[in-house]
Amino acid sequence: MASGKDSVFKTLFVAVAVCLVCSIVVSFAAVQLRPQQERNKLIDRQSNILAVAGFEVAGLNGADIADLYNKRIETRIVDLDSGEYTDAVEPASYDQRAASKNPEMSEALSGDEDIASIKRQADYAPVYAVKADDGSIRCYILPIHGYGLWSTLYGFIAIEPDAQTVYGLGFYDHAETPGLGGEVDNPKWKAQWPGKKLYNEQGELAIEVVKSGQVKDPEHQVDGLAGASLTTIGVSHLVRFWMSEAGFGPFLDKLKDS
Repeated sequence: MASGKDSVFKTLFVAVAVCLVCSIVVSFAAVQLRPQQERNKLIDRQSNILAVAGFEVAGLNGADIADLYNKRIETRIVDLDSGEYTDAVEPASYDQRAASKNPEMSEALSGDEDIASIKRQADYAPVYAVKADDGSIRCYILPIHGYGLWSTLYGFIAIEPDAQTVYGLGFYDHAETPGLGGEVDNPKWKAQWPGKKLYNEQGELAIEVVKSGQVKDPEHQVDGLAGASLTTIGVSHLVRFWMSEAGFGPFLDKLKDS
């Protein structure tokens, strides 16, 4: 009987020891890899911003992407209420996604105004000014997000200096259905966006994504994704939210007046 108890004890001891060693190894690896993971995350974000700005980033390594980004992109922070640039937070370290979950740095949205289904909106947002070869501003890139069918889509929309014309659009994080809502990543679909106008002649927000094959106003409407009605509606709502007075509207108004 005693031998049996010893055997059980040894088995439990070995199991606990193995679990402890494994947890230490995993924790050590996580700590050691964290700087590289953060760097990869930063390079991925920079790559997506450059791509929306029209730069060719395929084939570039991390160092080349960082170098191109630092030469061509200037990051500023905008107060979404006023549309003015602000120094309230540091551009290099500000995390808009995290801020939107912090009640002290964001505000809750009511059902009527929350057409993008984001629940809370951060008080500040980064804006990326893209420089052309001659130093002039090629476009401004604005972060956008909102709910589609299965997930929140995170992306960027690039707006020309006239604060009226779309330069480009792209999403970098979502979980929409591949082949359906996932077609937001299709270059052919994204190619519809450049040249679209945000507002009509009366200054009213007019940009929208309509059902596939239902475009009646090519200047302001984007053809939707076939077989992905809810994702199409979600993209339309999130773009309209962020281009409205509730989002970057005040900032775009300032650009028009500058």
